Amino acid sequence: MSRPPEPAAPKSFRDPAVLAARLTLRDAPHVAPLGAFARRIAAERRAPVPDPDPLDGGTGARLLLLLETPGPAIFGTGLVSRDNATGTAANLFRFLAEAGIARADTLIWNAVPWVIHAQGARNRAPTRAEALAGAAYLAPLLDLLPRLAVVVTAGRFAARAAAPLGALRPTLPVIAVPHPSPTYVCTSPSVAERIRAGLREAAARLTHDPV
Repeated sequence: MSRPPEPAAPKSFRDPAVLAARLTLRDAPHVAPLGAFARRIAAERRAPVPDPDPLDGGTGARLLLLLETPGPAIFGTGLVSRDNATGTAANLFRFLAEAGIARADTLIWNAVPWVIHAQGARNRAPTRAEALAGAAYLAPLLDLLPRLAVVVTAGRFAARAAAPLGALRPTLPVIAVPHPSPTYVCTSPSVAERIRAGLREAAARLTHDPV
């Protein structure tokens, strides 16, 4: 299967045709195992779990970017994607591009991979019980990522995954950056710079750990 062209700008899922074309790729071999994993979690948690974006690296990813929880946009797209029409996704799109990280090297996932808020409600912080339940899915996630070289956690909550990740793979580098939500990025110029610095470090690790 030939790789579709990558969007040149963020929020491309505002175009229904772009989204529809992307959804036709959900069963592509590099993302099908992760889609099956998402459906397993959805059945166990009785809550929606978005699929990974098929334009990203899927099971071939070398960088796992771990966010906190799926936001409201997934009710419209069903995908965890930098192309969702949200401020957080748009910031991710730009920061990853600035860092020079190839899209095929990335997988965007969530520390709590299922939706924890009701449709139409604003997202909220996960509870302690939800955090523990989410951590239990890290081991099977890592099993699906044999080429993984580095993890970037985005936000304070996602950063808590560093401990269970370290227990599972002690040599796997974990880099913490602030959450890319506009709410945080706009608070201080230092927030954006910390995100850029963390992604530059991740990019350097990918360069020093060639396939």
